[in-house]
Amino acid sequence: MELFKNSNFDFLGKKWPFIIASLILTAAGLVSLVVKGGPEYGIDFKGGAVMNVRFASTPQVDKVRSAIGAKIRGEISVQEVTSGKNEIMIGTELQGEKELESARSTMVQTLDTTFGQPQSGKLDFNNASQASLAERLRGPLQRAGVPLSEQQLQDLAKAMMEFRNTPPRSGLIASFDEMANLAGVTPAVIATVKQECYLAPFAIRNVEVVGPKVGSELRSKAIQATLLALAGMLVYIGFRFEFVYGFAAVLAVFHDTIITLGLFSLFNKPLDLTVVAALLTLVGYSMNDTIVVFDRIRENLRGSRKTGFEELVNASINQTLSRTILTSGLTFLSAVALWLFGGSVLNGFSFALVAGIAVGTYSSVFIASPFLIFWQNFLESRKKAPTAPVAAAPAGRKGSR
Repeated sequence: MELFKNSNFDFLGKKWPFIIASLILTAAGLVSLVVKGGPEYGIDFKGGAVMNVRFASTPQVDKVRSAIGAKIRGEISVQEVTSGKNEIMIGTELQGEKELESARSTMVQTLDTTFGQPQSGKLDFNNASQASLAERLRGPLQRAGVPLSEQQLQDLAKAMMEFRNTPPRSGLIASFDEMANLAGVTPAVIATVKQECYLAPFAIRNVEVVGPKVGSELRSKAIQATLLALAGMLVYIGFRFEFVYGFAAVLAVFHDTIITLGLFSLFNKPLDLTVVAALLTLVGYSMNDTIVVFDRIRENLRGSRKTGFEELVNASINQTLSRTILTSGLTFLSAVALWLFGGSVLNGFSFALVAGIAVGTYSSVFIASPFLIFWQNFLESRKKAPTAPVAAAPAGRKGSR
């Protein structure tokens, strides 16, 4: 399938608006990084605890932030995960390994005290584990005349937990009577559960904890991986084509990475391991797109010696335009869908892909290719530069006879 046949767009004639736009985006991103003291690292890199909490009603973000901040020192971030789904992400920056051990229990107790309205002596069903629920119900069920073997008790607790965690409840039920139709759940069981448990208006979906030492090591490894990938590609392209081609390709990829990181800073998005994975994916993707254009330039150089270099590069871009639109366009649409519907876990990864694919596609045309033009013009200007004339030797006098 070919979308553009015999196209003759003057891409290089329109290069300056894109180069200027790249310079503006790069400058804005770098200024943002400097002002903010570097990128905002996620839990994977700076260490700490992140907790996703779902509420029965719209959560009060400021109230959550002040309640957690009063119990845990350091920076506290509270962000709404998905609008309309009453879910927030609470992040805490912890300084020592020992603090991590009590982080989860402190956060849970604070939320329970602030929003849960705990009932003395009762178990919070919405945040209970299967083991804690089975332990709490074992004796009361026996006293209520509901004889169950240990396996039956575990199966009953498991069925209740699975019911609570499946959509549309997703970890949060509003009434114990919702479980009335579960197999093995009799009215006596429901009455016992109501007696021994209560329902908090929030549910902790998941908790991630990373120590600061591990986070620092992951950060340095991520930087090394990115730089080594760029260096390896520079060597390969320099060997496969010429060094100037490799430098132009790496320049374009470096341009894509800097702009993407700048956009993360401008939009206050944290960097974590999934984002690093996306950046490494973009390095390979953008490099591949650039190599396709460069390979066509090399083929055209072999077949045509009369065409000017700029015209030849422009023709090469037009000849690969259909491939660029199809591959980049379809990949971009997939990344957009992942960004819009992939959820909070993949938000950073998909955002990096969306930004990187858009920037990487035009950098192959308007950054890497113009660099080759500038370099070629530089070489030609050096060849045409006049050299200093060599003074002629004085003619000798003719001897007389």
